[in-house]
Amino acid sequence: MGEFSKVEVDAGVWLVTIERPECLNALHPPANFELADVFAAFAADDSARVAILTGAGERAFCAGNDLKYLAAGHPRRVPELGFAGLTADYHRTKPVIAAVNGLAMGGGFEIALACDLIVAAEHAYFGLPEPRVGLAATAGGLHRLPRQIGLKAALGMILTGRRVMAAEGKALGFVNEVVPAGESVVAAARRWAAQICECAPLSIRASLDVVQRSLEEASLELAASADYASIRTLYASADAQEGPKAFAEKRKPEWQGR
Repeated sequence: MGEFSKVEVDAGVWLVTIERPECLNALHPPANFELADVFAAFAADDSARVAILTGAGERAFCAGNDLKYLAAGHPRRVPELGFAGLTADYHRTKPVIAAVNGLAMGGGFEIALACDLIVAAEHAYFGLPEPRVGLAATAGGLHRLPRQIGLKAALGMILTGRRVMAAEGKALGFVNEVVPAGESVVAAARRWAAQICECAPLSIRASLDVVQRSLEEASLELAASADYASIRTLYASADAQEGPKAFAEKRKPEWQGR
């Protein structure tokens, strides 16, 4: 339990909760640096498979940058890897799921977009309202949203600062699952995490690596023909032998992560 966050670990799944419900889980520099330390520990832990990020309470996942804190004259400081230690981490090798339990606005939406999957409560909503307060979504929102849902749909959100409910987010393509009212969004995220944990760790890491790096290439041919060290590591691993063997023997594989 940190000052601004809580971490619960169960069978390789880290549940990370932003604990600032009094300000809709908005993040000020101390909270951002604390979360950056949490995700650095997650990355360094060989037994950690998947992280789920959520917010305390039912009203907010994260309201973004704590503007009241900045308006009080406190300095603006951001960790090297961005908001929550996620928005500027372009080489993360383990999946992170955003369990959006309420509003995800501004930097909060940018954090969710930096996650690999978004599971959202039915009442959750998203937006990049920075232009309405004379700012811009420079923590990755202006870059990730067009890549994830296409240019015109993204500009429709970016240039208006409008709010998008979870159902529309799913239709646009940035939400993976909408959780009906009365059901737990964290429980839904845990179901996704459990399915990921059934897969080989090195397969998950290689898949994330290839997807992320291939988006940097100008063409499908260049992306497909590029050399990926993570793929070479995967196919040289014991798990690459264990998977087919377990399939042939009709049993669950015993992954070693190497």
